Amino acid sequence: MLPEPALLAAAARLLQADPACMALAPLPGGRNNRVYRVAVRGREPVVLKHYHWSAEDRRDRLDHEWRFLAYAWERGVRAIPRPIAQDRAARIGIYAALPGRRLRAEEIAARHIDAAADFVVALNAPPRDPRALPPASEACFTLREHLLLIGRRVERLFALDCDAPHAVAAAHFVRELLLPAWEVVRVRTEAVARTLGIAPDASPSSAALCVSPSDFGFHNALEDNDVLFFVDFEYAGHDDVAKLGCDFLCQPEVPVPETFRARFLSRLADGLGLDEAGRARALLLLDAYRVKWTCIVMNEFLPQGAARRAFATYGARAAACLLQLEKARHAIDGLKAA
Repeated sequence: MLPEPALLAAAARLLQADPACMALAPLPGGRNNRVYRVAVRGREPVVLKHYHWSAEDRRDRLDHEWRFLAYAWERGVRAIPRPIAQDRAARIGIYAALPGRRLRAEEIAARHIDAAADFVVALNAPPRDPRALPPASEACFTLREHLLLIGRRVERLFALDCDAPHAVAAAHFVRELLLPAWEVVRVRTEAVARTLGIAPDASPSSAALCVSPSDFGFHNALEDNDVLFFVDFEYAGHDDVAKLGCDFLCQPEVPVPETFRARFLSRLADGLGLDEAGRARALLLLDAYRVKWTCIVMNEFLPQGAARRAFATYGARAAACLLQLEKARHAIDGLKAA
């Protein structure tokens, strides 16, 4: 963990600027990393990201984000930050600052849905080469891999941090609500897959293998004068478009209204040229990914999750744990009603 004076010095070196003419201001919202706006006298401001790393979580977040942005920028995609400079040893990336503000859930309209789908389609326009990027975080390419991934996330929640606030209530939720819901969803998904003729180990078609922003949703979007920009690609890479679509529709921070679910999937499928089997796989996995995102919401109760949050935001864990538990309960209630 570098102190702010060291981060400012690194930014000055990477930008070849005088640190006396620079100012560092923390930006809100970072959970796994520290993010700053860097003002540079006489130049456009930039954004500095200091990426989290630990012995338990060795993912190279800087590498994934940098390679994704370079790939997209070279292909003319401009709804993203321009990569400017990086220091791999210090885990620092510097990017052009984007205009705009975060969206609220109640603001989501059809034009936002279309912009999100069109962004993914633009990423995958010719010359399309998904494997030029590493696999996205938790990439899955078969039905079996999808279900195993989610099953592992459920199992991890049986090792909650006993010292976490509200740990007893969290353990009760996992045992009495989350696990039974997952068993129902898993069995049902496998049964429907058999009726659709989707084999457990069948790979997606070439059209369904895509460049994925991963962790993609309106929680990572900025709007400026009706133009939508997207940020935060530390999990990006190549992946199954069914996973991308399900993650987008299930992320809970700025949720996609149910009324727009079909619109997004249809526009995405049309833009990528998915056949009927490809479209069916995304719908088939939707409930399973609702369970996955419920597990992600509960990460606050895991020791590793708490360490990442402390790196990014410090303190206030009791309030955060209670909020996440309430979100998880709401997600399971929604799953039952679906």
